[in-house]
Amino acid sequence: MNEQALEGLGSFATAEDRNRALAYFEQLKQSDNGWKLCAEAITQGVYENDHIKFFCFQVLEHFVNERYVTADPADQQLLKQTLMTWLHMQTMATQEEKSFVRNKAAQLFSLMFINDYPHRWPTFFSDLLQMLQVGEAAIDMYLRVLLAIDTEVVDREIIHTQEETLRNNQLKDDMRERCIQDLVNSWFQILKNYESSNPELACLCLEVVGVYVSWIDISLIANERFVGLLLHHLSIDVLRESACDCFHEIIEKGMDPVAKTELVESVTKVLQDSGVIPPSGEEDIDFVAKLSKLTNGIGCNLISSWQKLVKSKNSVGALNTLQAIDSKLPLLFMFLGHEDDDISLAVSEFARDYIGILKQIGTLNESQIANAQRLLLILLDKFRYDETYNFDAQGEDEIMFIDYRRQLKVLFDNLAQLNQDMVLSSVHSVVMETLGHWRSKKFTDVELAVRLLYLLGEAIPAKEGNHFVGDSARTEPIKEMMRMLVSSGVVGHSHWAVTLQVYETVVRYERFFNHEPQHIPDILVTFLDDRGLRHRHPTVRSRSAYLFTRFIKSLKHHLSNFTEEILKRIQDLLIIVLPENGHPPLLTTDDQLFLYEVAGVIITCSAVGPEKKQILLRNVLAPIIDKFNTLYPKLCSETDEQRQVLFAEIIAHAIACTSRTSKAFHSQLTIKQCGIETCYTDALDVFLRALDVPHQLGIVHASVRQYLHRMVVCLEEDVLPYVPVAVEHLLKKSEARDLHKFMPLINQIISKFKKTIIRFLQAVFMPIVRTIDTVLKQPAEEADTQATIDKQTLRRCYFQFLQCIAMNDCLEVISHQEQPCFEEVLLSVVRATIEEPDPVMIKTCFNILKRLIESWGGNGGMPLFRDFIYKYVIPACFLAPLQKTFDLTDAQTVMALAEASTVLKSIYTKDGLNLIQFLQTECFLSLPVHVDTDSAQAFCQALQEMDGKNFKGFCKMFFESAKKSVIAS
Repeated sequence: MNEQALEGLGSFATAEDRNRALAYFEQLKQSDNGWKLCAEAITQGVYENDHIKFFCFQVLEHFVNERYVTADPADQQLLKQTLMTWLHMQTMATQEEKSFVRNKAAQLFSLMFINDYPHRWPTFFSDLLQMLQVGEAAIDMYLRVLLAIDTEVVDREIIHTQEETLRNNQLKDDMRERCIQDLVNSWFQILKNYESSNPELACLCLEVVGVYVSWIDISLIANERFVGLLLHHLSIDVLRESACDCFHEIIEKGMDPVAKTELVESVTKVLQDSGVIPPSGEEDIDFVAKLSKLTNGIGCNLISSWQKLVKSKNSVGALNTLQAIDSKLPLLFMFLGHEDDDISLAVSEFARDYIGILKQIGTLNESQIANAQRLLLILLDKFRYDETYNFDAQGEDEIMFIDYRRQLKVLFDNLAQLNQDMVLSSVHSVVMETLGHWRSKKFTDVELAVRLLYLLGEAIPAKEGNHFVGDSARTEPIKEMMRMLVSSGVVGHSHWAVTLQVYETVVRYERFFNHEPQHIPDILVTFLDDRGLRHRHPTVRSRSAYLFTRFIKSLKHHLSNFTEEILKRIQDLLIIVLPENGHPPLLTTDDQLFLYEVAGVIITCSAVGPEKKQILLRNVLAPIIDKFNTLYPKLCSETDEQRQVLFAEIIAHAIACTSRTSKAFHSQLTIKQCGIETCYTDALDVFLRALDVPHQLGIVHASVRQYLHRMVVCLEEDVLPYVPVAVEHLLKKSEARDLHKFMPLINQIISKFKKTIIRFLQAVFMPIVRTIDTVLKQPAEEADTQATIDKQTLRRCYFQFLQCIAMNDCLEVISHQEQPCFEEVLLSVVRATIEEPDPVMIKTCFNILKRLIESWGGNGGMPLFRDFIYKYVIPACFLAPLQKTFDLTDAQTVMALAEASTVLKSIYTKDGLNLIQFLQTECFLSLPVHVDTDSAQAFCQALQEMDGKNFKGFCKMFFESAKKSVIAS
């Protein structure tokens, strides 16, 4: 073998050496004798390096997968001898092979098994069993081979073809008939003989028993001999977790529901009689977790049997199984309430399924109601944070607890669905008692009480989204709890997690304040002082900014008299500061945006007149404009790039803040009613200067574009005078990424104003097209994948631009261009249908062509375009689907084909028999694939007689057939 290439398999190999080894690997796989070289290296023990041995087994694996079935019988025999020789070598070796090498060898044995058993290698298992007498190394490999066979033949998580499934079923049948009894006997002997001398081997054997029990006769394992041995293993520290897993696999075996109940009950009785469950005084948490998992399996399998028996109307069996389930509930309660969350979580499926049973039963007896209450009490207790939980630096334990809480919430929601009154009453009791005396309670208890109230918002459905209308038995307890929450002062708790949860809960139940608005001032004050936006903890400040915005927006009609007071309170928080002054602001820039939105909302809903509203808004915006005017000259003259970025980001933030205040308005009408449109047009006059900025164009232009997007919505026609200058500047010095971010603004303007801006669009149309074309033609390095993506996105934006023009009845923008430009644009659309690999883009282009045909096609249409249809459009409808990249198994591509078929239908609607004649006499004859007379006739007939939907289906079959003939030729 190539020793130099094999050097690349070492742990410290260079990248060059590894590439050489990979190339050699490919060479050996493809070579006729490469596998033989590897087989010889394995059997002669040429190499000590474990990675080289693994490498050799990989080459053999490739041979088995790709060429073994058709190989010469002598080669098949050679490979079998290689494996058995290697196995003999393991029994005599002084040093054990690495686990990954043994596992790879076991996988190779399993591949040989599925190819050769029982026909070419009928003695497969007897050969392995004979080796067991040699020693522990052979036993280890025997067990690993069995596990590998399970992976190949049985493992349900691996998806198999129908052919493989039939093969696997036949293999299992053959094993049941020929060797399973011998295998089971060997497992028993291994477990018995090595439980003390080699517990690792015994654990591996227990794993084998667990995976095979799913498909062999259960009586081979569930008998006095085996169960007694497994019980004994439960008393051996190093074996008991594996033995527990084995018991779990036994009860998971698929069986008739009556037999399954009997099996589970017998296993449970054995475990209880032996004192294994419940685990009294057990301190080994890992083992208790295994017992919890086992209990979960016991409960879930009994519930599954009960459901099957109910469905089959076996009332006696269902009753017996339900009694069996009830008898396991003490175990469920014990494990679910365990202080260790992993142990608790292990039985969550049992708990969920049991709640499902209670839902299915409907009318519950006293015992079942008591069981549901017990479950709820356990959940309420387990929701509580541990006092060691680190809120400021969440590590793995904290993340796991958050996930655990999510699982508990599923159970909580299910209990609420089962018995809403029970859950509501229990939570009401906890909330009222805890918040009534919160100063003397642990913070974990207080946080829990507030969170439970919060969780009710999802657990108990609200009528039309409002928890405070409808049945008073449901609404009054929630009102009482909310009154307690907002009046108790708990929002001022010393632990920030409690404060934050209070605000989350207040906003979840924001409609409460519509019913009892007298509480609004108190909550407003907490948001505005050091309990909210000025809290000492940044997480509370940041989240409060968002929640305050939601609170204000939902209750704005109750706040008309608070406008000036709120603006006064947040005034200092609206100041835009440079981060270089050494005093970081209380709020981040993102948080500050929420407060500017608040300012816009409360000015809009204030009780003052339009003039006063304009003054209030100008007072908010004036410092922003001043900040812009101060920093813009600095940005233009700054030479240090780092400071350029700093100034650009502050300018962008100033523009974004102004834009955010406009979120209070949804149309021109609302902004004019408030009399403040000039505030925004004046700001626009200022901000458009930023389009001339010489540095950091990307940052600044993005903010101006966003502002223009908002102004199109809010100012409507009043923004139009500003659009030409904005477009002119945004097209300068453009790169692909800048352009495709600019195009949505143009499309928004077209969709909003349509024919109103025809004249403007006619003037800027070709400059936009030319700019896009210039950017797309700019050379880019092959390795620059981002540049390639940007250009592809820009191409898509270009066609979306044309589509937007077509869809908004603005086609005269294109038709009034000079003829060369007109034809250039139309040809770009047609070429894209044929040359583009992107099916979404192809669909867009065909959609554009359809709109053009509907507007300009037919005898009354545009003569120049009619010639264009026959010269380019119709051929494209056939050439595009015949491209190699046009994949008719892809859903998006099929949609593109459907759009092409609608183009042909549109042409037929306009031109009728002229199209049919053209197809028969010219089009079909010029295609790169032969279309026989019958197929051509069938296509024309379908085009004339079928409706649009059926014609799309016909086209798909037509082109599938045509593409097959291309491949065949």
